[in-house]
Amino acid sequence: MESRDIFKRLKALSIASILVILVLIIRLGYLQIYQGDFYRKQAEGNRIRIIPTLAPRGTMYDKNGNPLVMNQPGFTVAILPLEEEIKPQLIDNLSALLKMDKSEIEDKIQKHRGFDPIRLKTDVGPEIWTIIEEQKEKYPGVVVEAQPIRDYIYKTIGAHTFGYVGEINEDELKKHTAEDNYKLGDSIGKFGLEKVYDEYLRGTAGGEQVEVDVTGKPVQILGKKEPIPGKDLHLTIDMGLQLAVEKAIDDRLNEIHANAAAAVVMNPKTGAILAISSRPSFDPNKFAKGISEKDWSEVNNNPYHPMDNKAITGEYPPGSTFKIVTGTAALNEHKVTPQEEIFDPGVYWLVPKRNADGEALGLLNFEQALAHSDNVYFYEMGNRVGIDTLAKYARLYGLGEKTGVDLPYEASGLVASKEYKEKVYKEDWYLSETLDAAIGQGFNLVTPIQAASVMSQVANGGTRYKPYLVDEITNPDGSVYKHFDPVVTGKLDGVDPTFIKLIQQSLFEVTKVGTAASFFGGSFPINIAGKTGTAENSHGADHGWFVAYGPFEDPSVVVAVIVENGGYGAQSAVPIGKAILEAAFNLVPEPPLIDPLKVPAVADNNAMKLGVKVTP
Repeated sequence: MESRDIFKRLKALSIASILVILVLIIRLGYLQIYQGDFYRKQAEGNRIRIIPTLAPRGTMYDKNGNPLVMNQPGFTVAILPLEEEIKPQLIDNLSALLKMDKSEIEDKIQKHRGFDPIRLKTDVGPEIWTIIEEQKEKYPGVVVEAQPIRDYIYKTIGAHTFGYVGEINEDELKKHTAEDNYKLGDSIGKFGLEKVYDEYLRGTAGGEQVEVDVTGKPVQILGKKEPIPGKDLHLTIDMGLQLAVEKAIDDRLNEIHANAAAAVVMNPKTGAILAISSRPSFDPNKFAKGISEKDWSEVNNNPYHPMDNKAITGEYPPGSTFKIVTGTAALNEHKVTPQEEIFDPGVYWLVPKRNADGEALGLLNFEQALAHSDNVYFYEMGNRVGIDTLAKYARLYGLGEKTGVDLPYEASGLVASKEYKEKVYKEDWYLSETLDAAIGQGFNLVTPIQAASVMSQVANGGTRYKPYLVDEITNPDGSVYKHFDPVVTGKLDGVDPTFIKLIQQSLFEVTKVGTAASFFGGSFPINIAGKTGTAENSHGADHGWFVAYGPFEDPSVVVAVIVENGGYGAQSAVPIGKAILEAAFNLVPEPPLIDPLKVPAVADNNAMKLGVKVTP
């Protein structure tokens, strides 16, 4: 009986042993075959790191092929994320070496995800990576990456147009899908064309497979995938003209002791922007390399807001430049004939509103009134037309809405209307407000690029083009990836061409016998049509306007200039406009361009060799 029990027990134990062995064999097979690739990758992850290599961003060129924004090689200090926690001593060492606050380094480490390098500081000097190479025991897991650094070779010139790049933040990262391949630490366009065309400029990152030892020190490079450079932008900007525009603005601001201005130069036949400027400006290189607290404070605390692109975001009363709209409405609605003369005694007969400086110009027809910018005449036009019709024609010219220019943060401006006042102020509309609107005061607001658009429509006979800055996008090999043609966004439908011609002739008289005659009358070799304006400003001195086009017979250039707190447009903005037109028509020597071979930048993105500095 006992032997039979022992036999049963041995049999049960044998079966159990066989089952245990079978389970172990199945588990081993599952781990080695089914999940073998997973665990192999984990094991390799302990000794191999994939270090992304940022692609050089595409170059920006002006319309003549001159490089404007390029790349230069730079070095970035990064930590390879290891399995073990990064020690406080390493953070202390890096803080002292890189002159960074420990909290900033800790914040970057805390926000980091995945196996990509934790990039700490960009564009460090050779002395930094020399120290890291020579004192590896103090910097375990720290590498120095060779990466392209954005180089804005003209610094503050054109800064609002070109924009700048910076490290992507968490909010920006959330806006992109996984297919966009953005990661923390990547550079992204933050402003200007860099922001609008980031997907084309950024290229495709490469990478290096680097073997590291148990302390995270790089041992050898196992493999490398070259990055694909970004596509290039060929702009409509003429850099020689851009330099002349910015010099003209700076010179005049210094002369009249003003601090802010903007200008737009456009081809009225296409909408192509030839130059665009906003003052004061900033140096985008400081942002590309990681702006310091001191530099940011200097920019951020400037009362004239250098980060605002006033050419597209500045909203100002249009002043007398709006008389173009009022005149179009009055003529086309047959509220006045070109020949009718209206008496100007210096003050309007219904409401006690006066001309500037109390002038009394007597009997004036339409051409004379626009040429001399007579307020009393246009008060009468506003009274005859009414605010609803004024608003209708303002919108016909595209005012009150964005032009669609390929730059971020464009403002819409504002068209004065009963609806607006009722909505915002809950008040009735008064006749005096219609009279203000008729001469571009009151609620009316326009941006400089909108003013340029209005003048372009007058110059070309009534077609509104979308302003644009990029003519072509090309691949790294030079082939065309995308070409942009002019886009028509509106027409002065229903406006009699005869009246447009009358407005053109009246604007021509402005520069011959009117408010801009002292600068253009008789001596300027190109026939110019223009309009001055002075925008009342409740917060200080008035703003000065000048809009113009030429040649009068076949317009190819439109200019719009605003000088904040510059006073009368004839004194503040017209001299800038004249200097711009002189440069546009090659009447003065062109400013010298920067030779890219004489700056520490890399014109050929394909020639840039990137990677991690590894000393086995």
